[in-house]
Amino acid sequence: MVQYSLIQWLFFFYFYCFFGWIFESSFVSIKSRKFVNRGFMRGPFLPIYGSGAIMMLVVSMPFQDNILLTYIAGCIGATALELVTGVLMESLFKVRYWDYSNQRFNYKGHICLSSTIAWGFLTILMTEVVHRGVEQAVSLIPYGVVTALTLGLSVYIIVDFTLSFKAAMDLRDVLIGLEKARAEMERIQKRLDVIIAVANDEIETRRQENSQRIDELMESIEGKFASLKERFRISSPEFMADAWEEIMELRNKYFVEKEQRQQFKRLRDFWQRSLIKGNPGMHSRRFGEALEELKKSAGEWKQDKQERLEKKS
Repeated sequence: MVQYSLIQWLFFFYFYCFFGWIFESSFVSIKSRKFVNRGFMRGPFLPIYGSGAIMMLVVSMPFQDNILLTYIAGCIGATALELVTGVLMESLFKVRYWDYSNQRFNYKGHICLSSTIAWGFLTILMTEVVHRGVEQAVSLIPYGVVTALTLGLSVYIIVDFTLSFKAAMDLRDVLIGLEKARAEMERIQKRLDVIIAVANDEIETRRQENSQRIDELMESIEGKFASLKERFRISSPEFMADAWEEIMELRNKYFVEKEQRQQFKRLRDFWQRSLIKGNPGMHSRRFGEALEELKKSAGEWKQDKQERLEKKS
């Protein structure tokens, strides 16, 4: 394998990013029976594929004449890349774009033995078959053309990646906001349970489990407000004077949190909606329910848009 210039390395990186996008989008689209613009970025590029391809080429260079060492280097290099990328993305964005938790011999869902074994064979396929053909094809293109294409693509990809990164960070903030609103509603409900108990309410109170869905939680809170309103008609003036101010404060907080939830769920940002639709398998251990709400909202937004267009036509 010859030594490449920086421009050539970048060109190969972009090529494999594009190739990965074609592969992933085709596979997911066929599986979903609809077109899915797969990936973190909105353009036709998947950086994880480009990074993986370049990593395979680099780690295999010292072992070009030894297929066994090439295999081992590919296993180690690709697995390390997958682990680091997975940990960083979950730490930054609070969601996972892939998860091997259901696979045997996995490490925290980021990597697993079966994928490590596959990476070694893919490294051999990449270095011995795929890249040789790509290298020959690129060698036929004048270097000046390759340079111009690479620089143009660099500008486009930097802009796309920057906007996609911002969307992912904003989406993280939305998830955190939804979770905070849920926590505040749980606190409101617990306090209402105490007030109802003090008022000798006949409604059976119970401790709400963390698995309770947010729509059930909101319905429960609104039911408790209605119950308190009814109970106040027969409560003593002393109790009414003591509890009324706190109930009104809880009620105001509830409606503030409810409105904030609605604002978070609207997902007006194109990049955030595209990020969700382009990664249907993304999930979050900590913000799982909030993420599922956003997925549903993104689908409803698309459906509402189609209905509006049909009405205009």
